[in-house]
Amino acid sequence: MKNIKFKLLAFAAVLMLSTQSCVRDLDTEPKYDMTLEYVLQQDPKAVEGMLSRLYASFALSSVKGPGDSDISGADPGESPFIRGLVNLQDFTADGMKNRWGDNGLDQLTTTSNWTDNNKFFKYAYDRIYYTVPQATNLILIMKSDNVKYENKEQVVSELRFLRALSYYYLIDLFGKGVLVNDETFNTSTPLPEASRTELFTFVETELKDIEGKLPAQNSYARANKSAARMLLAKLYLNAEVYTGTPRYNDAASYITKVISEGGYQLEGNFRKNFSADNNTSKEIIFPLIADAASSQSYGNTTYIVNGSISTDTMTPADFGATDGWAGHRATKAWYGLFAGSAAGLQSSPDVRAKLFWSAGHNWEMNDYKTWTDGFPSDKFWNKNSDGSGSATSFSSTDFPLFRLSDAYLIYAECAVRGAAGTSMGQAITYFNQVRARAGAPVVSVLSLDEVLNERGRELGLEGVRRQDLIRFGKFTGGSYLWPWKGGVKNGTAISDNYKLFPIPSTALQANPNLTQNPGY
Repeated sequence: MKNIKFKLLAFAAVLMLSTQSCVRDLDTEPKYDMTLEYVLQQDPKAVEGMLSRLYASFALSSVKGPGDSDISGADPGESPFIRGLVNLQDFTADGMKNRWGDNGLDQLTTTSNWTDNNKFFKYAYDRIYYTVPQATNLILIMKSDNVKYENKEQVVSELRFLRALSYYYLIDLFGKGVLVNDETFNTSTPLPEASRTELFTFVETELKDIEGKLPAQNSYARANKSAARMLLAKLYLNAEVYTGTPRYNDAASYITKVISEGGYQLEGNFRKNFSADNNTSKEIIFPLIADAASSQSYGNTTYIVNGSISTDTMTPADFGATDGWAGHRATKAWYGLFAGSAAGLQSSPDVRAKLFWSAGHNWEMNDYKTWTDGFPSDKFWNKNSDGSGSATSFSSTDFPLFRLSDAYLIYAECAVRGAAGTSMGQAITYFNQVRARAGAPVVSVLSLDEVLNERGRELGLEGVRRQDLIRFGKFTGGSYLWPWKGGVKNGTAISDNYKLFPIPSTALQANPNLTQNPGY
């Protein structure tokens, strides 16, 4: 078990802000006899606990435990960040489907009939606007002359990173919202709507400013220079989608810094990045913590591990779990990237091809609600990378939000797209290092299609697939079909409005300045 625990604060209630107020009036200064600023004045060491609380908003449903949610009125198991990331980025894309179909999951897994009342859109939106105002509040408090702390600038920079990370997902998923920053935080009237480009510019400016203020190395699971640079690279990589202006030169510049200055290495064992001991991985740049004892959640990697197991065809203990939720299976759009049959997966030299459970399952997903149609992915499991470890109810496998192999593939993509400062020779070298680590044959020529396919092989279930398909022009329309796209077994064309999710109806009701995305 990892000896990592989030520090819970006695004054945690001071940090609890209403989601509605975050979207509406933003007059969120805590009204308590003992303010957070006063607590920090009296005990500067509480800064570390305060900061952990904000990191925890990405990893847990609540620091109060798995039965509680930071989001008012939300289901504690369904509303955490990681669960939302998988639901919105993986289930809506080609490689993964969920069979439960309850209260909006059908809309996601079939990429059809999206509405602004879908609770999973609301949970993702509300999680963003839970974290952003709290980070802003703490930034302002930390900047106060009344709070003395030796590493104040670093803490403020980490808070700004977490705020920027939240906005990055707002830009990607919803495209617009209100801009809560140091100047607008205490506004008592509804804030105006900020466009995708305005939000992009804010995140870009913030990350460029804190890049030099974050340490090169930091405590495990805390942001450092490489995390900020990786986020900048991802922002620039998708800039043409977000703003209409390609920024591949900038993406290449920052991803080169991550690769050359970060000190990260590809793990020899691919699966170590998705095992309970992945806190010792040399490859993970920025993880979100899970621990079966101290950081429990039904919505972190527990959701991925348990959701991909069923006692009908599998033994949960083999994967370090005590329960099988019988929910998630991959489709041939993912495992078909490795081979054309189940036997081909097992005989493939690519170790990633073997991380699908095919026994008792059908290659074709004739019915996405049938457990045995499609292959469960056991890429994530709750055992150590050597197979040791006992079964637990919750997962201890951290979620690798940023990894070096992703950085290598970003460089390769930028090179194929002709980014300045890249070389095709170096791109092929990085690309082949990813493939060679997996045991796959090396390539001598790169194309955009091959880059996209390799991203599918390498990064499935890591919360990037929908984003990738949009960037490569394959998400909407009918040029690329996958099982159950548009609610049809063999796939059908979907309209361009599906490149963005609808703004939740609750957000529209809370702030009359917000407008709905086109097509909803």
